Amino acid sequence: MLRSKWQTCRFYLLVFLYLCTIMPPVNNEELFPLVNEQGEVTGSATRAFCHGGTKPLHPVIHLHLLNNNGELYLQKRALSKDIQPGKWDTAVGGHIDYGESVEEALLREVHEELGITDFTHHFLLSYIFESAIEREFIYVYATRYNGAITPDPSEISEGRFWTLSEIAAAMGTGIFTPNFEQELPRIREVLNAIGVK
Repeated sequence: MLRSKWQTCRFYLLVFLYLCTIMPPVNNEELFPLVNEQGEVTGSATRAFCHGGTKPLHPVIHLHLLNNNGELYLQKRALSKDIQPGKWDTAVGGHIDYGESVEEALLREVHEELGITDFTHHFLLSYIFESAIEREFIYVYATRYNGAITPDPSEISEGRFWTLSEIAAAMGTGIFTPNFEQELPRIREVLNAIGVK
């Protein structure tokens, strides 16, 4: 019995050490800009402060990626993420670094998360999202893309294209991030206008 408990502890220790080698640590000292409700930069703060429950408003970018069949690419967030690990989410989402423009952040995040460098993006809207621990000023973009996608495994555990009917059937089941579930209805009208049903 004692040996069995030791073997179990050893197993979990080895799993923990393995995960530490494949999952990069979150950089809680990374600097994010702070913005007012018009999106104007007013200062800066660390990731830890921005995600610590005091809810300073900080900017992020989202990119909705659609193929020619009108399907949306969604990413399943890696388990190492500090916010909503393991949930399906917008194709690309990321924080804007302090001193970085919205455009620079968008291009950087799309390259980092999906390996895409050649795409045409369209600004859809911006809005403020608030969760239990943070408050974000979100810049939302969309693109049509049918090329190769190479997700970064440290950011994304998997990704695939979904039909809008598949997404609608899964809404409210807990598999999507709350942010994605709130954002999709906001952009639905815009998606319809560009021919996505």
